[in-house]
Amino acid sequence: MHDLIAQLCQVGFFAALIRIATPLIFATLGELFAERAGILNLGIEGIMMLAAMTGFSTAYFSGSLWLGVAAAMATGMLAGLLMGLLTVSLGLSQHVSGIGVTLLCSGLSFFFYRLIFGQPSSIPKITAFTPLPIPGLSAIPILGPILFDHFSLVYLAFLLVPAAAWVLRRTPWGLNLRTVGENPHAAFTAGVSVIKIRYQALLLSGASWDWVAPFSPWPSTTPTPSA
Repeated sequence: MHDLIAQLCQVGFFAALIRIATPLIFATLGELFAERAGILNLGIEGIMMLAAMTGFSTAYFSGSLWLGVAAAMATGMLAGLLMGLLTVSLGLSQHVSGIGVTLLCSGLSFFFYRLIFGQPSSIPKITAFTPLPIPGLSAIPILGPILFDHFSLVYLAFLLVPAAAWVLRRTPWGLNLRTVGENPHAAFTAGVSVIKIRYQALLLSGASWDWVAPFSPWPSTTPTPSA
């Protein structure tokens, strides 16, 4: 018990919590926009897995992590279009469609991984993002290594939280999005295209979900130097 408490009190433990929370923030923000538009996307888990595989494979063969992120975002947007086709255009059950998208994307991720990498004796690896400490702030005792010595995507995730709140509450598009989710008939009467807004929300959500790819252990990344 003493060793466990000692581990929990280490600075590295709390810094790791921030890093682990980052992909969840991206995924949650993406689902937030979808749900505020009236779409419950239960396919998020499968989409994240497929995007992680796509992003990793792209980064592995291209040598560019940012190109891998772009590929993952494109994958998520395509999956968002599929979800939009099923639920918005065809009017199918959101629950059934979401589960179907999860099963489809999960199966495709494993299939394409086997197709691309086969069964190698050693797991393929890429070099992960390196931490970007914020000058001055990272030198603050205790709080510096916990909050200000992370990847650029970690900072981006926390900045997107107030940005998303501002977009939803302070912009005309955010008002239209919330109206479509709460009362689509009223939005249609006011001249707002419900189909267009929902497709936009799903595209944005798909792109947001797949920022998790650089943090995913799928299939493996070389360890990043600790703070």
